[in-house]
Amino acid sequence: MPIAEVLIVDDSSTARMIVKRCIEMAGLEVGAFSFAENGLDAAAYLRERGGVSVIVTDINMPKMDGQTFLRLVTAARATASIPVIVVSSVAEGGGDGEFLSLGAAAVVKKPVSPAKMLEAMEAAR
Repeated sequence: MPIAEVLIVDDSSTARMIVKRCIEMAGLEVGAFSFAENGLDAAAYLRERGGVSVIVTDINMPKMDGQTFLRLVTAARATASIPVIVVSSVAEGGGDGEFLSLGAAAVVKKPVSPAKMLEAMEAAR
C-alpha cells in the first residue's frame, strides 16, 4: 500500500535528501515528499496543510529540536495518529527508549540506510 506523504524534518538539506533517497531505494511507494528545516517549520506545515502519513525527524535542529517536535505531534489530537520516525546518532542523549516512550514509532540510528528506513517505515505502519 503506498504512503501518501512523508514529511522529512532536518536542518541539513543533504540529510533530508539522503533520507528521501534511502526511502526510495528501499522500494517504498511514496506519493509525495515534503520537507522542513526544523520542528517549528514542520509544526506550521502540519497546521496549514495536514495530510501527512509519516514524519521522519532529526533530533538536533535549531528553533525547535526533534524531541520537542515529537512531544508536540504526539500530544495534539490532530496529529497524534501520525507515526514519527526519529533519526538519531548514537552520541545523542536519551537513546531509543526515551524517544519510543515519547511516542516515536521507530528510531533509526545514523548513518541512515535503505534497509534501516524500510524497517522503520514497516514499524510505523
